[in-house]
Amino acid sequence: MAKIKVQNTEITIIHFNESDYISLTDMANAKESESRAADIIKNWLRNRYSLEYLGTWEQINNPNFKVVEFDHFKSQAGLPGFVMSVSEWIEKTGAIGIFVRKGKYGGTYAHKDIAFEFGSAISVLFKLYLINEFQRLKEAEQIQLGWSARRELTKINYHIHTDAIKEHLIPKKISRFQASIVYASEADVLNVALFGITANEWKELNPDLTGNMRDYATMNELICLANLENLNAVFINDKLIQRERLIKLNLIAIHQMKILHDVETRKLLK
Repeated sequence: MAKIKVQNTEITIIHFNESDYISLTDMANAKESESRAADIIKNWLRNRYSLEYLGTWEQINNPNFKVVEFDHFKSQAGLPGFVMSVSEWIEKTGAIGIFVRKGKYGGTYAHKDIAFEFGSAISVLFKLYLINEFQRLKEAEQIQLGWSARRELTKINYHIHTDAIKEHLIPKKISRFQASIVYASEADVLNVALFGITANEWKELNPDLTGNMRDYATMNELICLANLENLNAVFINDKLIQRERLIKLNLIAIHQMKILHDVETRKLLK
């Protein structure tokens, strides 16, 4: 679930059936009080153009949509006595583009395509702001997804890194505690090469933060860290001593971070 703010109105968005559904109830609240939201949705639904839009969307996206029942409703739409509720629409046609949710965050939700169309019932300006804020949310999610993917990459690469340590640096028949000391030392080789401090030094400087310094790294730092992990594994396989590896990794980190920064700057200037 996520929320966006459109003209001072909070709009709830939930992920359902692998798609984004937006609360029509929240949107209607931007036009009238909460008690009138259901009436706004019902009036929009009985409009012939709205019903045709809903039916066309369902025919494109829903193989189980009952076209015969839809044609019956369409023939009645716009007549003075025609009334349609969301529940009736779903029950009679098998529609999936709109649904009613009970309980917390309850209300009427519609697929984003339908919600954008419903936005016109509030105002053209509201519809445009809604689309802009929704796109802003999706862009932010993509950025976060990219960061998470790179964070996961460093975790995967760390297994390659620790395998090299186990094979070449840890003597046979030592205790787990002794092995952990070597692993921690090697992890700090990467930390010092890129961040300039050890894990313990970071914790002392940031006592109120949870996790470790890598959880607060930038995307560029995570890219560089993934590269350093692979390179350190290679250097370990080549039997370079720790001090030599640290110096090499630090110079590589400086070089790569400069390149990543330059690439990012050029993108911002375009």
